[in-house]
Amino acid sequence: MAIGLSGFFGNSNTNSSQSIWSSGSDSGSTILSDFASIKNGTYKKLAKKYYAGEGAKSASDAKAEEKKLTLTKNGSESLSSSVKELMSNSLFEKKKITTKDEKTGETSEKEDYDWDAITKAVKSFVDDYNSVITDAADTSLNGVLRNTLHMTSASKANSKLLSEVGITIGKDNKLTVDEDKLKEADINKLKTLFNGSGSFADRISTMSNAITKAISNSASTYTNSGSSLPAAFSSMFETEV
Repeated sequence: MAIGLSGFFGNSNTNSSQSIWSSGSDSGSTILSDFASIKNGTYKKLAKKYYAGEGAKSASDAKAEEKKLTLTKNGSESLSSSVKELMSNSLFEKKKITTKDEKTGETSEKEDYDWDAITKAVKSFVDDYNSVITDAADTSLNGVLRNTLHMTSASKANSKLLSEVGITIGKDNKLTVDEDKLKEADINKLKTLFNGSGSFADRISTMSNAITKAISNSASTYTNSGSSLPAAFSSMFETEV
């Protein structure tokens, strides 16, 4: 049974209604607050025009968008994995490190942090982070774009601390690692950024998971003409309010 605007925008707590708005425009709360406009059909006409006209996608465009979303989803999953490795407690624990003197050939053992492992984990994180930033910019799914912006905002909010451990933010929002500076960084600053609940890495993990979820839960359906139309809107326009 098709649903009307009053049912769709009413005081409903159904998961379907929430999922649509979670991946929709950030102006959703403004639209919902202007209930009079919705009831008199103004929003219905605008929405119908957008999704049927300006929001239409050709079959080739729809296929291209699907590929972009798949690429972004793969990237966000890789980012989540690299963050998990970076947040591992064992990574920031001292270990017995064996070193070899290149001149004498003698080996010695000391207790220290495994800086090579830390550097590898940070670089993997940065590579995956940059891939998501790049791939997400080519998509049009609001849930992806919104959480990607949250990621870049979190990075900028921590730019000073990131810089102190050798990680800088470029004008393109991508991260760059200075390995030498990283290996000389204060381990406590690294822990603050990458270890524990509420850390920078933890926030990035939350957002990368949200990107993956937004793509997985995308409710778009493609019509025979290639138009991209959310299922709820498609059924909504079958009847008048």
